[in-house]
Amino acid sequence: RPLLQLLDGPMLTVGEVRDATSQFVQALESLGVQRGTRVGLLSSNRPEVLHVSHAAQLLAAVYAPMHPLGSLADHRYAIEDSGIDILVFDAGRYAARAAELAQCVAGLRLFAFGESPLGPDLCALAQGFAPRPLVAPRVGPHEVMRLGYSGGTTGKPKALASVHRTGAATLQLMLSDWEWPAPPRVLSCTPLSHAGAAMFLPTLLKGGTMLVLPGFEPAAVLQAIQDYRINCMLLVPTMIYALLDHPRFGEFDLSSLETVFYGASAIAPARLREAIERIGPVFSQFYGQAEAPMAITLLRKCEHDVNDLRRLASCGRPSPWLRVELLDAAGAPVPDGEPGEICVRGPLVMDGYRDNPELTAETFKGGWLHTGDVAVRDPDGFLRIIDRTKDIIVSGGFNVYPREIEDIISLHPAVSQVAVIGVPHAKWGEAVKAVVVLRAGQTAGAEELIAMVAERKGSFQAPKSVDFIDAIPQTAVGKPDKKALRARFNQDAAEER
Repeated sequence: RPLLQLLDGPMLTVGEVRDATSQFVQALESLGVQRGTRVGLLSSNRPEVLHVSHAAQLLAAVYAPMHPLGSLADHRYAIEDSGIDILVFDAGRYAARAAELAQCVAGLRLFAFGESPLGPDLCALAQGFAPRPLVAPRVGPHEVMRLGYSGGTTGKPKALASVHRTGAATLQLMLSDWEWPAPPRVLSCTPLSHAGAAMFLPTLLKGGTMLVLPGFEPAAVLQAIQDYRINCMLLVPTMIYALLDHPRFGEFDLSSLETVFYGASAIAPARLREAIERIGPVFSQFYGQAEAPMAITLLRKCEHDVNDLRRLASCGRPSPWLRVELLDAAGAPVPDGEPGEICVRGPLVMDGYRDNPELTAETFKGGWLHTGDVAVRDPDGFLRIIDRTKDIIVSGGFNVYPREIEDIISLHPAVSQVAVIGVPHAKWGEAVKAVVVLRAGQTAGAEELIAMVAERKGSFQAPKSVDFIDAIPQTAVGKPDKKALRARFNQDAAEER
């Protein structure tokens, strides 16, 4: 039956994907890949990304994907830190980066998707093998299957060792608790080396098909939804904003959509309400992090109440088979309505950070994964994240939660995106600054936005300044990069002083 298609390419059947996986297993095996070998990958979206990742799992090797939007420094750090033995790269897109990495990382073995002077063509090598039955390796629940790196929003990326138990738990939760169309016709426009691949196994097991785009381009996504009658996709909030703000949005028929999973960063409730009103009640939010992937909580489609912005600001309720608590600094549960850090126990949680026992001990104080996200719980059990612990602004001795300020400013009809940060201030310690992207052709004044916050939260939480910029920088995983914003505006504040 049909399964996997690259845009404008052939539709691969389940059998063809199985056979290609077998060929890549044998190709990697012929190169010496075995249990524990680190196999890195740097590629745009193409079926071979899935073939290599599945082949590595079947060989009990360790898969280490490089983010396709990462910098040279990011890629070099990941390769050297994780001890990658082999790097597979997309010859048509990443030959220059592969050449740079080969120069600065001694002993790195390069293999290409396609012809390249830098290394043998892995696709051609795989095609030389006859498909054979796939055999699952015997692995332990705590054996490492994947080495990933955090987005680096708070400092140097951290090496996360994903084990087989965590991978199985993620899939189990997605299959049992998420709301899938029957059968799903999935559009994948996020990197297959990362979150995009999480959609593959549920699609396969639920009898669906997956259409893969080379990347995210709003008009191409809208066109594909219409042409292929897509009923399911996974997006990050910035992608939702880009679709809504596209000048041709109204030209496309999106009526086939049944479920849009979204997550990875906070979404502005006002923009989520706009998305529901313009696309339909199809949105389902997942909340997780690299340390506990994708499924800590879920906000179902029917729980999105467009008349309740606090509900739209929620990340949902805890998933089955997990313990989720809001704890204070002393590790004690907080009552409903009081801020506490989201802490998690259960099979979804990683074992720890690779070769970093100090950070692992700090993150797992008291036997809980401390997520770094501060939330409040309402009487119905819904969690509403109000900020990252490291993003909280301390101004004049008071805690200011940027997420709450962002949600208010995003209510203004001219605001497309907003990020709130703290900048140094001689009197207050930190001052609240709002960095705003306006919608095309619309205007808003700084005093107007400041007054909106002051009216709802009081003058001490209102921004002391508002800066308008063309685009908010993003990390490689699509989150607003507040570290970059702080570096930029902290420097401006220092120069002003």
